[in-house]
Amino acid sequence: MDGEGRYQRFSLVLMVTRNCTLRCDYCYAGSKSCRRLPEEFGVKAIERALASMGDGGTLELSFLGGEPLLEPELIELLIGHAEARARERRIAVRPGLTTNGTLWQGGAWRLMTRPGMHVAVSHDGIPEVHDRHRPFADGRASSNAVLRTLSALAEAGVRPRVVSVVRPDSVGCLAAGIEFLHENCGARRFDPTLDLWARWTREDVTRLEAEVERLADFWRGHLPEASITWLDEKAARLMGAPCGGTARCGFGRGEIAVATSGRLYPCERLIGEDEPENPMRLRGHVCEGERFEGFEPGPVETPPACMRCRVSMLCDVTCRCSNYVRTGDASRPDGLLCRLNRACIRAAGRVLATPARTAAVA
Repeated sequence: MDGEGRYQRFSLVLMVTRNCTLRCDYCYAGSKSCRRLPEEFGVKAIERALASMGDGGTLELSFLGGEPLLEPELIELLIGHAEARARERRIAVRPGLTTNGTLWQGGAWRLMTRPGMHVAVSHDGIPEVHDRHRPFADGRASSNAVLRTLSALAEAGVRPRVVSVVRPDSVGCLAAGIEFLHENCGARRFDPTLDLWARWTREDVTRLEAEVERLADFWRGHLPEASITWLDEKAARLMGAPCGGTARCGFGRGEIAVATSGRLYPCERLIGEDEPENPMRLRGHVCEGERFEGFEPGPVETPPACMRCRVSMLCDVTCRCSNYVRTGDASRPDGLLCRLNRACIRAAGRVLATPARTAAVA
């Protein structure tokens, strides 16, 4: 924050619609409907975020759904408004969106290829694995449609992050899925994401650890072009390199998610059905107030087990949302997250120990 208590970085996430082309059985965003974010709610959210920031800062402006590309005109309008207002105070706007990749023409294509747009496309790797959980609303398989979008983006020179959800029933295909996406549609940036709502057994976690080692082998063989978030960050920490700055994981402190209703949340993953009694709702409404202030999370109490852990300085189990989903306590991680972190630290360390690759990672 600056001397006046304003943020230099702020993350604003807008749920622009609850509608979606897919019916993923693990979706955490709640039931689907035609409800969309009113334009005035989006404009007000942007005004409040900018008012919460100091001059010369960075606004991370993200859009999600449902499927956000069902509302391309609304997104373009809101980005334009944010950029026009931010320019007056030398605030940089960093727009981004997460899409299921089934829409790729017209306004959807214009947004995905917009200069400066940070795009994440969801695909779970091996087509049969993807289609197991991510069908169209009418039940059809969706993998081919998403692969078409990824290939078209690669041909246009756009390299989106590819988000692959990792579940107990698919964890053994994680590395093979990433290799498939790399070879078949030119994907280079990968963001594996655990299904935190699933039940993970000890056997599942053991298979997850083995798959991280396979991921590291792929990563080592394709450096420096390949990027895998689980390993990139650990490599940077092991080498003492600074990690990229972001306001994400502020959990209300410099990070606000706005539901289509205008209700406020500390993270978009906690919106769910957006019910008034949701215990993770923040007080108030997007149209109430001039700034986003007073949402400071409570103090983080480091669990004793973490204090005794030898790799605690390399760990990132501080994501309050992930902790809350797994344990019901935003400050307490569970064994799944701890073992994933340890596996990634070991795998990244093994790759860095290969002299020929150390310079490439740096």
